[in-house]
Amino acid sequence: MRGRQLRRAAICLLVTVAAVPVAACGSERETVERPTVPRGMDRQADSDADRLAAEKAALDAYAGYLAASRAASGRSDPHAPELSRFLADPLLTRVQMSILQAKEHGAMRTGTLKSDPTVTSVSLDSKPATVEIQDCLDATGYRLVYAKDRRVVPGSGGGRHLATATATRYPDGRWLINSGAAHQDQPC
Repeated sequence: MRGRQLRRAAICLLVTVAAVPVAACGSERETVERPTVPRGMDRQADSDADRLAAEKAALDAYAGYLAASRAASGRSDPHAPELSRFLADPLLTRVQMSILQAKEHGAMRTGTLKSDPTVTSVSLDSKPATVEIQDCLDATGYRLVYAKDRRVVPGSGGGRHLATATATRYPDGRWLINSGAAHQDQPC
């Protein structure tokens, strides 16, 4: 929806520029000159608007994924419905299995996970369309603790590390995160 609005705005701007009359100097009659739009420029505006809309949708899905997984991990709920709003397989199953394993061991996640994502590439011509995201996750305040007494699980301390994710546009138009990796050996 947002992409269409941006595309319409770009078209309206081009139409407005083309419709403004220009008076010729020293002439008794007014002439109307319409600037010619170079071939392909209107497609470029559409392409740029589509790209920006895809970036925004992918970053929104990524932020939703982080929030949903934090909430589900905090409740030890591997089947939390918000996970499927932002995630698709194979990442959805991996996240659910991680939460389930922590729950089976009497553990849960607590605290704050800080994120600073950026889009590294957009492939709208691929089938399906994808957006690659890179993030510097700060997990220093995000801990795996025992649910019973909130003691930190030994060896579960977090730090700042690189993370990558792929957002994919599905046939229903939703952008979902279906692939992701934490590169804990790569500090940021």
